[in-house]
Parts: sequence; structure tokens; C-alpha cells
Amino acid sequence: MTIQKPSSNARLITLLIGITFLGLGIAGFIPSLVTLPANAVSSGAPLGAEDIPLTAGTDYLDGFVRGFGYLFGLFPTNTLHNILHVVLGAIGLYSATGSNGTYNYNRFCAGFLPLIALLGLLPATNSLFGALPIYGNNIWVSAIAGALAVFATVTSEKPEGELV
Repeated sequence: MTIQKPSSNARLITLLIGITFLGLGIAGFIPSLVTLPANAVSSGAPLGAEDIPLTAGTDYLDGFVRGFGYLFGLFPTNTLHNILHVVLGAIGLYSATGSNGTYNYNRFCAGFLPLIALLGLLPATNSLFGALPIYGNNIWVSAIAGALAVFATVTSEKPEGELV
């Protein structure tokens, strides 16, 4: 059984997606990079971008502990969202080390990320029933990463030994 190397494009895309999501996930845990909505402390998580304050209030740390905010003032995020980004990014970095991993990671992202982007567009599911904020600028991040994964999956050869 010979082991085929994945195309350099597929590996590069796996690395790019992995680094992007790992970076976004880690950045989401840094309080100075997360802007809290004005009502984050008093009345729970906000529903729209109009709730982003221009400056941090006195209860900034308390609001951050609740988990919801806007990463770089652009991307709605919460603690679970950050954890999932770190996991997806770390798996991407690990997957870039082998042909089966690269192919399977890109294949997974090609199905998963466009689905997340689509769910983010629909008002009924744009917060995944209150668990994850996948609306706003998160839509285009998922859509672009998903499109890159589709490209990598379609243009790379399936490793030997893959059943499906």
C-alpha cells in the first residue's frame, strides 16, 4: 500500500483554515480583544450589533465572564464558540500533517462550514437556539472557509484506502 501525499493546495488550505480558527478561538479568550455590548451585564446577551458599546463600562470583566461579546468589535462570540474554534483549528493543524487527515478535514469542513453559514443566515437558527452566535460577520468567515475546503476537496485526490 503506497501513501499518497495530498496536493500542496489541500495542505495549505487545511493549514489556513486551522490557523484562522485557532487564532479566532484564542483571541476570543483575551478580554481586551472582545467588545462587550452595553446590556451584557444588566439584561443578558444582546441580539444585534446596535448593542456594541463604544467604550468598556465599569462591569466589563463581569460581562466578559458571562461569555458574550464581539471579537475585534466585528464577530459575535461566546465561550462555547471560542472553544469550538480552538478545537476546529487545532484539529486542522494536526490534520495538515498527513494525507488522510488533510483530505478528511477538508471534506468535513466542506460540509460543515457552509451549513453553519446557511444556518447563520436564517433568523430561526442564527444563534443555534441560543448556544452559539453564528450570525453577522461569522457568516462570511464560515462561507469563505467552507468554499476553500470545497475547493481543496474537489481538486485533491482521495487517499488510498478511503472507502467513501
